[in-house]
Amino acid sequence: MNTPPSPPAAERTDGSSVRIGALVPLSRPGWVEAGQHLLAGLELAVREVNDADGIVGRPLELVVRDTAADPQRAAAAVDELARLGVAALAGEYHSVVARAAAARADALGLPFLCSSAVLDALTEQPTEWIARLAPAQSHGWRIYADFLLGAGHSRIAVAAEPSVYWASGARILRDYLAPRGGTVIELDMHELAPTAVCDELVDNRATALLLLVGHPEPAVSIVKSVRRDQRLAEVMIGAPAGQPEFAEWATLLGDDSAAIPFLRYLPERLSPLGARVETALRERLGEAPSFVAFEGYDTVAVLADVLRSHGADRVRTAASWPRVAVEGTRGQIQFSRTPGISVWQWAWAPVQVVDRDPARPDRFRILHTG
Repeated sequence: MNTPPSPPAAERTDGSSVRIGALVPLSRPGWVEAGQHLLAGLELAVREVNDADGIVGRPLELVVRDTAADPQRAAAAVDELARLGVAALAGEYHSVVARAAAARADALGLPFLCSSAVLDALTEQPTEWIARLAPAQSHGWRIYADFLLGAGHSRIAVAAEPSVYWASGARILRDYLAPRGGTVIELDMHELAPTAVCDELVDNRATALLLLVGHPEPAVSIVKSVRRDQRLAEVMIGAPAGQPEFAEWATLLGDDSAAIPFLRYLPERLSPLGARVETALRERLGEAPSFVAFEGYDTVAVLADVLRSHGADRVRTAASWPRVAVEGTRGQIQFSRTPGISVWQWAWAPVQVVDRDPARPDRFRILHTG
């Protein structure tokens, strides 16, 4: 591991704050609601750390930068935050953005605990500087594929937009389902209008359609088109990337928002810590917190523990990933080297397949656990 020296700002012992840089999508085309939940979790945990004497008497400070789902903007933010002397980076929701941030953090020798992005190849080469809380895409999406097979779906269409993340998801599904008798039919949403998807589903005799596309569009338009087509009354719509998790989905789609299974990283039953944090997050957000809010909280819980134990030195922080043992809101968090994953990985956060209940779209049903 290359070990560039920490700048003086990260080493101060005069009672000034210990700073963490937070990367969060807070404007379009970023998924703003996800960013708001992520930030709520980060901020709640920082407040609790400071209420409990901070980092050995020094307050913990969050320095937030809006990535707007833009990889170049995120990389520039990493440069800026490094110059400001942050002890570590936290956050990011979008996988392609997190990949750009991780590459820059790795090059600069800046520890980065990635909260929510799942792309397996977060960095091109193995790195000591980056750790991740969210399950890798290959892990979660294979659990989703098991759910599809268990529900009787073997001819599965994916409506996909061009992106490293969506292409990776389609490949994981195809490679996992093919040996088990499943077929993945790829529909290029760069070429097809949402209404044309319906004819493709009929022609290919697909029993399930997965949305590997952006939110709200074209995801919302595709759902409306399929739901209105009587030929497709028996076709299941799925969204492994989690578009239906947030309230905006139900607002935009109403009754059509229900019965669309997606991946969620929560346990079946929250621990006392998780339940307490859920209450506080609900008060802060004015709505039920998503799993992304819990990821934000757990990120700061881990970083605070590391900073208390090893100080704000970047090299010592990065070296401490394999020794982390922190009780998070969703279980005991520890990092390890996982085959095929280039960063220190929590293996694994709990994984569920859930949907919105057709009888009450504001309530979730657990359909499958991994």
